[in-house]
Amino acid sequence: MTLPNTAHTSRPWRIHQLTWDFHLEDVWALPTPGGPDDFPRLVDGIASGASSQRSSRAARTLFAIRWKVGELLGWDRPEAGLGSRVPTLRDRLPAYLRGVPSGPDFARFTPLYLLPDEFAAEVANQTVHGVMHLGWVPCESGGYLGQMAVLVKPNGLLGTAYMAAIRPFRHLIVYPSLVRDIERDWQARAASSWPLQRGRQP
Repeated sequence: MTLPNTAHTSRPWRIHQLTWDFHLEDVWALPTPGGPDDFPRLVDGIASGASSQRSSRAARTLFAIRWKVGELLGWDRPEAGLGSRVPTLRDRLPAYLRGVPSGPDFARFTPLYLLPDEFAAEVANQTVHGVMHLGWVPCESGGYLGQMAVLVKPNGLLGTAYMAAIRPFRHLIVYPSLVRDIERDWQARAASSWPLQRGRQP
């Protein structure tokens, strides 16, 4: 489910200190109900790649087209990435975040930091410098849910045109498919751990 931008901007996430010159593109609620200590399980599930492997055929096709176009046009070559075209956001980390775990690598993203309720990773190519942010948000009814935000800094007119062109596909195909996969993976992990939890009960 999509959320208003304020669902992200109103919370005291540490990522705000690093992305003042980025645009908040999307905010999504993740159907991953859990307790206060379950956030690492969400990060691990997304980083493991299990969700992307089960994505819909339409989503997989779109990604395949994107990577092929990027290969043909040189969008993803090393000199267009982090530390070359743009500096890594790790250079902006305040001192108190430099000593925390960076978190897992996944897909084409490089992790920035992992906290008990927050994770961020970045990616850069010829079109954009992007950040995926995951948060663990308390619910009014009790418990917690995951929240995903995407922040981008387009690279000139190319990046702006690229983001405008893919927006309908992201909202109609890519993100809904990704959220469904995350939900299935979350439920499967919860089901596999339930017998262990039951066995620990007195």
